[in-house]
Amino acid sequence: MNRFWDLPDVETENGPMKPHLPLLVVEDDDTIRETIRDVLALEGFRVTACDNGREALNSLSSCPPGEEFALVVLDLMLPGLGGLDLCRRLRAAGNQTPILVVSARDSETDRVLGLEVGADDYLIKPFGLSELVARCRALLRRSRLAEVAVKVLQHGNLCLFPEECRVTRDGVEVNLSPKEYRLLELFMQHPRRVWSRDKLLERVWGYDYFGDSKTVDVHIRWLREKLEDNPSAPEHLVTVRGFGYRFG
Repeated sequence: MNRFWDLPDVETENGPMKPHLPLLVVEDDDTIRETIRDVLALEGFRVTACDNGREALNSLSSCPPGEEFALVVLDLMLPGLGGLDLCRRLRAAGNQTPILVVSARDSETDRVLGLEVGADDYLIKPFGLSELVARCRALLRRSRLAEVAVKVLQHGNLCLFPEECRVTRDGVEVNLSPKEYRLLELFMQHPRRVWSRDKLLERVWGYDYFGDSKTVDVHIRWLREKLEDNPSAPEHLVTVRGFGYRFG
């Protein structure tokens, strides 16, 4: 098995996960730092490396929007600002960049502490290069899936994009009024929850709305006409008799 001091001769069979994805390696040992950088660069990543926590903190804090690091590979034993303190500061500042700790500290207490202060994974030195790459890929996959989960709400053939206030049905954009959109967004955020007319009025129309509660029924009917294959037998927006409506 390759160890961190053995640079592989060829790229992995799987190829790079995504070309030029920016990673930050923070390691004070010159040989280990350069080896990790070279291995990840061979995988297609764009790697920045530094040898201390203070420089790493500055790099992470000064990234322009859209150019943030996708992952940090972090040693714990660093001069000045240590790895644990760096994790704490990043998480306290709201920075959720995935962090893979690589450390010779191999006790259970050390591993638990590293995870509790904000690391996402913990790899003990010496480690295999294949395992290092695999763990980086796994963290990046989880991070990307989490982003997609926030940016897209999906149920069957319907997709709602919260950041764009946009809805598609079978890939075709659906034209919704603001109230229709807000109703659907609320339903899709809470699938299978039953909502009374009063609760829907409160959440979508606001506390100061004094109109007829039947307006909810009207908007539900309009949504069904736009979203359901058969509005008379809806599959998405279902009536729960005596209680209200639910989605799914």
